[in-house]
Amino acid sequence: MKTKKLRLTLSVLLFTVLFFSGCERIKKFREKGKAGAEGEKPVPVFAVNTTTAVKGQIQDYISLAGDIVAGSSVDVYSEAAGKVAEVYVAVGQRVSRGQDVAAVDPSRPGMEFRWSMATAPIGGTVVALPAQVGMTISQAVPLARISGGGGLEIKLYVAERFISKMSMNLPCIITLDAWPGEVFQGSISEVAPTVDPTSRTMEVRVTVRNPGNKLKAGMFAKVRIITESKDNIVKIPASAMLSRFGEQYLYVVQPDPVDSQFNLVRKRIVKPGILIDGVLEIQDGLAPDEEIVVRGQTLLEDGTRVNVIDRTAPIKN
Repeated sequence: MKTKKLRLTLSVLLFTVLFFSGCERIKKFREKGKAGAEGEKPVPVFAVNTTTAVKGQIQDYISLAGDIVAGSSVDVYSEAAGKVAEVYVAVGQRVSRGQDVAAVDPSRPGMEFRWSMATAPIGGTVVALPAQVGMTISQAVPLARISGGGGLEIKLYVAERFISKMSMNLPCIITLDAWPGEVFQGSISEVAPTVDPTSRTMEVRVTVRNPGNKLKAGMFAKVRIITESKDNIVKIPASAMLSRFGEQYLYVVQPDPVDSQFNLVRKRIVKPGILIDGVLEIQDGLAPDEEIVVRGQTLLEDGTRVNVIDRTAPIKN
């Protein structure tokens, strides 16, 4: 009997010790977990798109459009007024200097005169022939137009606000709907000395190179006059630039020095240059091949961790 009581008492004491020991361990574990949760706050990570700054060329230009004309075309006139009696040439025909182009009959009712012969003042190709047999003309009406073969030109009219940028020999890039995908080269060969007071424009002539004789007088051309060209500059998409409180800056992506598994951004004050078609020149503050944020940068701060979800192809050189 005494042995059974002793065993029961020992069992109760052992259970009590184990119970309170387990409770103490649970309490300590909970306190440790609570302290860890309060001491380590999660670091926010922002999703961004990036690209790489490149070194290359940037060009400022003025975009215009005009008609292609013969570079050295000359109109043929009659020395006498009257009716066109004969036309001796056709459009596209080659003529020599002094060759008869048309005959004009200056006769009037009751008076007959010898025909007046209109001759070609230069040798070349007939590109226009407004004269028709039977029509009445004066000495101021052209009978034909002859291209002397001196190349092709594009006649452009530049608005007054761009006149200060015009000068001889500026390079031009020319495209035509007639030849999609092809680019022709040219340069300014003539700048008018005066401005039209009605339209407030100045006439400019562009000499265009015509490989393969693909271009014809009368075609419509789109012209980019290159007014400024810079080589070996750093350029980026304009969307990467931010401007706040008088500062112009962007964010550069760098590895996190604390944890190499992450990237972070550094705020970089830069000096922008010219902006052309969404491409921005950076004059100071950024080196070529540096990775910059182009989307998702509005919520960033210096040192913010980022997750690059897309790397856009760099701007073409």
